[in-house]
Amino acid sequence: MLRFAYPQFFYLYALVPLLILFFIWTDHRRKKLLARIGDAELVARLTASVSRRKRFWKTVLLLWVVVFLIFALADPQIGTKLERVKRKGVDIFIALDVSKSMLAEDIAPNRLEKARHEISNFIDRLEGDRIGLICFAGIAFVQCPLTLDYSAAKLFLNDIDTDLIPQPGTNIAAAIDIARKSFVTKELKHKVLVVITDGESHQGDPVEAAKEAAKEGIVIYTIGIGSPQGAPIPEFDRFGNRVGYKRDASGKIVTTKLDVLTLEKIAFETGGKYYISSTGEAELNKIYDQISKMEKKELASRQFSQFEDRFQIFLFLGLVLLVIEMLISERRRIKRMERGLVAHD
Repeated sequence: MLRFAYPQFFYLYALVPLLILFFIWTDHRRKKLLARIGDAELVARLTASVSRRKRFWKTVLLLWVVVFLIFALADPQIGTKLERVKRKGVDIFIALDVSKSMLAEDIAPNRLEKARHEISNFIDRLEGDRIGLICFAGIAFVQCPLTLDYSAAKLFLNDIDTDLIPQPGTNIAAAIDIARKSFVTKELKHKVLVVITDGESHQGDPVEAAKEAAKEGIVIYTIGIGSPQGAPIPEFDRFGNRVGYKRDASGKIVTTKLDVLTLEKIAFETGGKYYISSTGEAELNKIYDQISKMEKKELASRQFSQFEDRFQIFLFLGLVLLVIEMLISERRRIKRMERGLVAHD
C-alpha cells in the first residue's frame, strides 16, 4: 500500500511546466542574441564547441531531478512494519459539561473553551493511560470511548460545543451513570472519572450517583469552572454574533453560579478531590499527579501497523541525476568539433 505523509507538496509540480517554458524561453533568447551578430559563418564557428543535444539532455535531467525531489518531499510511505506494544495505566473518563451555562464569560474566553484547553493539555501528559470523553447537558453520551490513541481523542475534543446536546440542563448524575456503564472492566480499581462543570445540576441526584460509582471502584475528581458570584449566559445568532444575554420569563437576565458544595460532595463520596478552575491550569496537573500514583494495569498488548518512509529512494535518485547532469559537459568532443570546423571551411 502506498500513501504520502505530506501530499500538499505535490502542488510544487506546477513548477515543472513553468521550468519547461523557462528553458524554451532562454533557448529562444540565446538564438536571438546570436542572430544579432549577423554573420552566420562566424556564429557557426563561435558555437561549434557547444553540443545542442547535450544541452537538451542536461535540461531533461534537471527536470527529472525536480520531479524526484518533490516526490521525496511528499514522503512516500510504502509497506508496513509490525511492532509489539505493551502499556500500563488506568482508565480515565473526562465528563465535560456542554450546557449553555458553560458559555458564561467569567473565565476568559468562556468556561467551555477554558475547559477544552485544559483537557487538551491533560491528554498531552498521559503516558499509557486510556482516555475517554463524555459530554453532558440535560442528558449524557460518550463522545469518545476509552482509547490509547491520544490524537483521536483530541480530534473528538475539538468537536465538542454547546450544540452537541439539544436537551437543556446540567445532569451530572447522568454523566456519572454513563461512565459507570462505559468502563470496560468490572475490577474495583484502575478507574477514574474527572467531571468538569459549573456544578449547577438541575436533574437527577449526582451525590447518590457518586455513591453507586464508589461501589464499583470509580474515583471521581471534580473541577468547578466558573465563579460562585455568577455570570450571565450570552446568546448568539446563527452567524455567531452576540445578540444579548439569556433572560427568564420575567425578562431578568439569568446568571449561572458555581455550585461548590455539590461538587465537593461528589468527590468526597468516591475518595477523589474537588478543585476550582484557575488561570494557571494547576488543577488537572494535580489530578494527573494523583492518578500517576495509582496502581497500574496492562491496558493493551497488541500489534499495530506503521508505514515506513521511502523518501530516501527518490531523494537518492534525484541526487544521482543531479550529479550526472553536472558531469555532462555542453562541449562537443574534440574530433567532432574539428570535423565541424573543416566542414565550414
